[in-house]
Amino acid sequence: MRGIGGCIALILVGAILTFASDWKMEGVNLDVVGLLMMGVGILGLAVYASVLRRRRVSAVVPVVEETRERP
Repeated sequence: MRGIGGCIALILVGAILTFASDWKMEGVNLDVVGLLMMGVGILGLAVYASVLRRRRVSAVVPVVEETRERP
């Protein structure tokens, strides 16, 4: 999964596992798994936003116009 959609999906699935499920698995605590997934999703959103902000910053390039005269 990549991008904002993947991060939001991780947060969503983690929240469902933590708050909306009552499944019981032997040896696996689904609440902790859900919290970890939400944490990774939030961290991914922060990193993605930071990288996206760096890409948007660009140097100002002067515009040079040329005029050509026809003989």
